[in-house]
Amino acid sequence: MRGRWVRLGAVLLAVILRLAEGAETVEHPYLGVTLIRRTETEPRSLNMKIVRVDLTAPGIRFRLTPSSGTRETVRVTTLDFLNEQGAQVAINGHFFLPFPSSDLNASAIGLAASDGDVYSAFEAPVQSYALVANAPALNIDRANRVGIVHADPSFPDGKHVLEKVALWNAVAGSAQIVTEGARTIPAYAGAQNLAGLLTPGGPGNYTNAHSWYDLANARTAIGFTQDRRALVLFTVDNAGGSRGMTVAEVADLLIRDYAVFNALNLDGGGSTTLAMQDPITHLGRIMNASSDNPQGRAVASNLAVFAGRR
Repeated sequence: MRGRWVRLGAVLLAVILRLAEGAETVEHPYLGVTLIRRTETEPRSLNMKIVRVDLTAPGIRFRLTPSSGTRETVRVTTLDFLNEQGAQVAINGHFFLPFPSSDLNASAIGLAASDGDVYSAFEAPVQSYALVANAPALNIDRANRVGIVHADPSFPDGKHVLEKVALWNAVAGSAQIVTEGARTIPAYAGAQNLAGLLTPGGPGNYTNAHSWYDLANARTAIGFTQDRRALVLFTVDNAGGSRGMTVAEVADLLIRDYAVFNALNLDGGGSTTLAMQDPITHLGRIMNASSDNPQGRAVASNLAVFAGRR
């Protein structure tokens, strides 16, 4: 009897320790699509959604928000874009201007391409306390070959890249946060760091001692594995009991737990949204808790993933 109670106690202790550490569930709703729901209690309460897309799976394809409107795109929520496209997964993409604004016509910040139409260029953004100039972009070509691309300075239009690849669906963020398996968070320029890519200041008076990247917030990131066979879409909430992550925490987690070799930080905060089509009802829904509103924020770009039924 005593041995039984000891064994039961050990099981209960293991369960308690696992709950304290967090939990992870894994689903395979579509061919080539894995959905991971992850919670953590340390370093704070966190709710994460991670989608791993097998780039070699039959039927997998992508589409970024196409150009339209009086600027570069017309803002829609990630859920609306998912439904309009009939996609199975969608995630928010570019930072954008004007913001905040009631005008739904928007300009995407950084390189953007949709189905081969390159409609937004690399740029030196007006807001430079978080967004680096000519931030690298992630390109997925027509054959689902994925890679990081960089601006070719020999072309003044800002729509050409150094890499010998065809731009097809390309998305840019604030900076590249994982580079060849290492965390690469940009620093602020100053007398002690002339090579810093960010400008000190902004509404938070940001510096290397108090970086915008060190704030715990809702985050969206995109990356891929070293063999380029898997694309990883990442969101963490700053609502619904989740308290957000720093960009460095996101980068470290992607490297350590999901084998991400290169990754970008995309628009976060109230823009962070992951939407999916239910494989049974075929109805779209938001998978995370938006810190903007229950339907998510209307954003300048979203990346849709199309996948076959299982």
